[in-house]
Amino acid sequence: MVVPAGGSGTRLWPLSRATNPKFLHPLTGTERSLLQATYDRLVPLASPDRVHVVTGTAHSAAVARQLPDLPGRNILVEPLARDSCAAIALAAAVIQQRSPGAVMASFAADHLIKDTDAFARTVAEAAAGAQRGELMTIGITPTRPETGYGYLRCSETAELGVRQQVLELKEKPTLPVAQEYVGSGRYLWNASMFVWRTDVFLRELEKRRPDVFEPVTKIAEAWDTEDRDDVVGTLWAGIPKVAVEYAVMEPAAAEGLVATVPGDFGWSDIGDFETLGELLATEVDGARVVDTPGGGVVVSVDTQDVVVVPAGGRLVATLGVRDLIVVDTPDAVLVCQRERAQDIKRLTEILRDSGRTGYV
Repeated sequence: MVVPAGGSGTRLWPLSRATNPKFLHPLTGTERSLLQATYDRLVPLASPDRVHVVTGTAHSAAVARQLPDLPGRNILVEPLARDSCAAIALAAAVIQQRSPGAVMASFAADHLIKDTDAFARTVAEAAAGAQRGELMTIGITPTRPETGYGYLRCSETAELGVRQQVLELKEKPTLPVAQEYVGSGRYLWNASMFVWRTDVFLRELEKRRPDVFEPVTKIAEAWDTEDRDDVVGTLWAGIPKVAVEYAVMEPAAAEGLVATVPGDFGWSDIGDFETLGELLATEVDGARVVDTPGGGVVVSVDTQDVVVVPAGGRLVATLGVRDLIVVDTPDAVLVCQRERAQDIKRLTEILRDSGRTGYV
């Protein structure tokens, strides 16, 4: 099992920061963080010594602290973020060195899943396809015409738990196109959940992106040796930034090499505050309040459809407002229209470009 734990969750700013990203936060309805919840549902499927986390230098200590049962050698630290292909390829190559031909499953650290039993059944079916040499994905049965997700076009009407061939990976569509996709019954959300044999994936990577495969392979060969730091320092920064969908899965699907198992297990990527409010908030006089450790108190009067995240330890009061997101943290406050939830990352770009990186 591989857990890519990277990114800074810019659409959840200012709650999520580069030094304290969303996967380290307890956004699960319990005291467990998203990372810990991911680990909790994977350990019944694979022992701790078969779970690997790929994370950045800035987060490796926090990962180790939150997952004390995870062997230290299984925390794979990338010195610079090079997007999902490099992170997943590193894990695949290291696992291939340690256990050639192993079936590897990759699940992001910042997703929420409610029905863990249904999740386990879906993973088992995908693993069976991977064992046969297929590049497997786990597609999510759409519940709405979402424009923020990618889609998998299936060869036939999707049926839960039944393998389908993937004909095409489609990136974020317009609303009319998304409505058409969902209505057809032949499209699934792409949640970037992948299952494959390490040797099969690496072979496809070598064929399609040797500029990623070659340096990652050399790094993996040195990973468990005294030469690791030197090899990583020499090669890692030169690996191109590319998502694994673009690098491998899209062209492989066009050649009929990708299949999916449709799943419906209460999946969410906690991608923005609107989603957070829907899943984890408590109604307080017209405001949907998301409780956080050390959070503050909310008082609401004549308020409607407002999501409040009181994470600054202070009182947050709303009066006569509607359709807003209000996030209070110790050093930054966000107020925005709910319909602009997907655009919050633009604020982090402005802060970074203007040199105010301490707030990012």
